[in-house]
Amino acid sequence: MRVATLYSYISKNISGAPPAHFLSKIESWSLLDKYGIKQYVTNDFLAGEYKWRLIFSPNGESGKHSDYISVYLAMSETDSLPANWEVTVVFSIFLFNQNTGNYRCSLGRTKRFQEIQHQWGFGKFISKKTLHDPSKGCVLHDNFVFGAEVFVVNREAITECLSLKVVETPCEHDWKISNFSKRNNIWNSKHFIAGDHKWKISLHPKGKGNTAGRYVSIYLYYVGSCASTLTERVQASFTLCINDQVNQIHEKITRTNEWFSASSNNYLGWRFLIDELDEINDSKKGLIVNDCCILNIEISVQAVVRGSIR
Repeated sequence: MRVATLYSYISKNISGAPPAHFLSKIESWSLLDKYGIKQYVTNDFLAGEYKWRLIFSPNGESGKHSDYISVYLAMSETDSLPANWEVTVVFSIFLFNQNTGNYRCSLGRTKRFQEIQHQWGFGKFISKKTLHDPSKGCVLHDNFVFGAEVFVVNREAITECLSLKVVETPCEHDWKISNFSKRNNIWNSKHFIAGDHKWKISLHPKGKGNTAGRYVSIYLYYVGSCASTLTERVQASFTLCINDQVNQIHEKITRTNEWFSASSNNYLGWRFLIDELDEINDSKKGLIVNDCCILNIEISVQAVVRGSIR
């Protein structure tokens, strides 16, 4: 186990209230040296559903910094915690000024306690010169009072990673839609895979929204990743096309660098693919042949943003 030391003494930060979680009083302070007591470990106290203790050394840590006292916060009963446990806290160490009734305290330190390091503190908490200065009120009537506040940080942070992709050849898919004249509402493709992501096409033969009854509409939907992640967005470029089966002069639209998110169910495409509904049924256009329509898409996934709760 490693012991992490913050080599900065107690600040001049003043608190009128005692520490929220633990307070300890040492009576007959002068007898610590007489009896050769090099370290005092307090009883456990509870904060944030975990048990803690303070480790106090009146002559510094292991002979180092003998002109200072050291104080450490340590987790207790860590054997009951799961493997690879980790707890982040904001903690402060308090020292009672018995002259003023206030507390000097270290500024809140945010530290991560782990299996290999479940002890953090101050190797030079306060100098003995300051400690024994009667005007400072640290030791009065041979009594010394110190304590701690420990606030556990709830880990709800979301991590995010942007991955950029090199795309040399776009993914391509075709669909043959039969009985086109009998489709009054909407046609949805089966989900298809492009760039390790799931997509679908929706075609509205009679239009959608304010284009209903006048135009044909076609949309590309992002369904989600083939992998399981909490949040995900993708940037893609695509070309949607209704094939001209006679003249090979295809109706198409291209969009570049568009962002999609499955969580918001967003989509992109044509509101009005064909200028008029009659146009799609014009045999000279070749868009409907034998009551069959052929759709094509080329799509390149260029960037992926993945997130997860830590």
